[in-house]
Amino acid sequence: MIERPSRLQRIFVPGALWRMPSEGVGNKCVWLTFDDGPVPEVTPFVLSLLAERGIKATFFMVGDNVRRNPGLFDRIRAEGHSWGNHTMHHLKGLGCSTPDYLADVAEAHALIGSPLFRPPHGLLRRSQAHALAMTHRMVMYDLVTRDYSRRLTSAHVVANVRRYARPGSIIVFHDSVKAFPRLREALPASIDWLISQGYEFRTIPMQL
Repeated sequence: MIERPSRLQRIFVPGALWRMPSEGVGNKCVWLTFDDGPVPEVTPFVLSLLAERGIKATFFMVGDNVRRNPGLFDRIRAEGHSWGNHTMHHLKGLGCSTPDYLADVAEAHALIGSPLFRPPHGLLRRSQAHALAMTHRMVMYDLVTRDYSRRLTSAHVVANVRRYARPGSIIVFHDSVKAFPRLREALPASIDWLISQGYEFRTIPMQL
């Protein structure tokens, strides 16, 4: 239910992108995504690793982190990655009104300027989802690695990738301080395993 969203969960965000079609881009492709950055403690590590492996990814960024770390935002763009909006203050959609949520997204959009959007925690009200569908492409996920969980080890995170990755998977890691104790070992190990299995890596297209 957490690592791979159920069909029931997908119903609550109609029209969202949960998994990419693999036709036309090879039979074994995955889409790496990173949430919650950019932060100086973690994002440079991720970018350097991706550059070393020759991989492009998609970063869903918190507007306030972009405001505080504009150089990292510039680096993400300069190195050929795609990027999206993850609200200004990492808001939980279920915990605030639709007008307040949309205002927070708009504030982040002024800094991030992307049509891609992913709600923090993957949760938002249907009214919020319908309103955002008019201006953004909602990108969810097919595999949550759970690198943020202090209950897991790096080995558990890699095991989640090995168990749930499949052609077309949109995979979520986190370039956050909270996730870094697991990410620093799990991310390179996961990437190397995916490569060994013949997977190629793609970015989410930045268009509606």
